[in-house]
Amino acid sequence: MESQVRGGTRWKRFAVVMVPSVAATAAIGVALAQGALAASFSVSGQSFKVTADELVGHDFVQYGGVAEGTDLKGNKATHPVAVSGFRKAEITNMCQSVVTPLPLLNTSVTLVLTAGNKGTDIDAQNLYLDVESLDADAVFKNIDIGVAAGENEVPGTQPGTNPNPNGFAQQAEEAVLTDVRQTAWATSAGTFKLPDLSLRLNVGDPKKYECY
Repeated sequence: MESQVRGGTRWKRFAVVMVPSVAATAAIGVALAQGALAASFSVSGQSFKVTADELVGHDFVQYGGVAEGTDLKGNKATHPVAVSGFRKAEITNMCQSVVTPLPLLNTSVTLVLTAGNKGTDIDAQNLYLDVESLDADAVFKNIDIGVAAGENEVPGTQPGTNPNPNGFAQQAEEAVLTDVRQTAWATSAGTFKLPDLSLRLNVGDPKKYECY
């Protein structure tokens, strides 16, 4: 599927590329476009993977940010991210996985969560994602690219964050992502309904168990 945006531009395999560099972020200061989650809590030292057959998001906004937290040794760490927000979203067949190393046992544990895979979609309200990488096919409806972050109409930024009002952002009435593969540092939602939720712990080679 190819996406179509105003002006006739056609995008294939839309990838998030608006994340500001660490140097640019430092120059502007920590208050620049804090990730929607970074302002709420310290992110863990582990990113996680997510796949979905489809995500239909309404009132989409995206801007650059920094997720702050620690690494697995407890040292302070920062992660440039693209903060993606949706007023509401429906997600079909979602898988989430995170790998925890167990060096003393010379192995690892992979936590795998699945939901929305038996005919009822996941429903999320006021959903925010701190994304490190994203691959998907995408279609955007009424998209504005390059709008100042302070001019975002919906859903804006999560309360408690301090985005740079002059920083880069984009917004759209609707975003439809299919064949989603994403690595993220945090997710937050006002409500997150997970039908047919399944959670499993798997010991051994994570390549056998991760979502991708």
